Amino acid sequence: MASAQSHPSFPTRPYASTLHGKLPERNTASTFGASSTREAARLERERQERERAQREREAQSQVAAGSSNPLNSLTDEQRDEVNEARIDYHEFKVALKALGFDLPKGELLNLLTTHGIPPDSQQQQGPQVQSSRHALSAPVSPGRLLLTLPAFQTIAATLISQRDPRDEILRAFALFDTDNKGMISLEDLRRVARELGEGLEEDELVAMIEEFDLEGKGGVGRDEFVGICMG
Repeated sequence: MASAQSHPSFPTRPYASTLHGKLPERNTASTFGASSTREAARLERERQERERAQREREAQSQVAAGSSNPLNSLTDEQRDEVNEARIDYHEFKVALKALGFDLPKGELLNLLTTHGIPPDSQQQQGPQVQSSRHALSAPVSPGRLLLTLPAFQTIAATLISQRDPRDEILRAFALFDTDNKGMISLEDLRRVARELGEGLEEDELVAMIEEFDLEGKGGVGRDEFVGICMG
């Protein structure tokens, strides 16, 4: 048998390997940082675009609101005419009643005495000037005093802020209980539903009375009605 011949050895490489059996490492930190920077820039552009669009919508809304308000088309002189509008005792009484305040005559006259001005006086700048002019004018009975728009707004705001919710509820109760029997009966509920155009069935009306008639007296009492409205 022929003797096995050894294979000639491969020549050594004249260069050193740079891999050393490993893949080249990527700089993942710098790659992630660059991606994050691009993403942050994109989000910032989108945010600025949303803010710009929001500002444009708000500006358009303000323009639309301004154009729909007739007061904005008035000159300064015309605005002064509006602000100098005055109401007398009877107009004052009707205006307050429209807001739900049915004040007795004595209270109305007291308010006119405090906030009113004489019919022949010119509106002045500031309450001190008005007071001094009022003092120099001849005495005028409270029933002839007039209220300016700012004075009426002050009175109305004060009354509204002092309004008792229970009083409002009792006024609503009186709209049902027109004959002052102290409770809302099925007939009262039926009448109000008809006046308001509510198409409620008879069994629905009966169920409403039965649900809130805690004492079984055939109607909803005043205290029960207040409890319903105030939760």
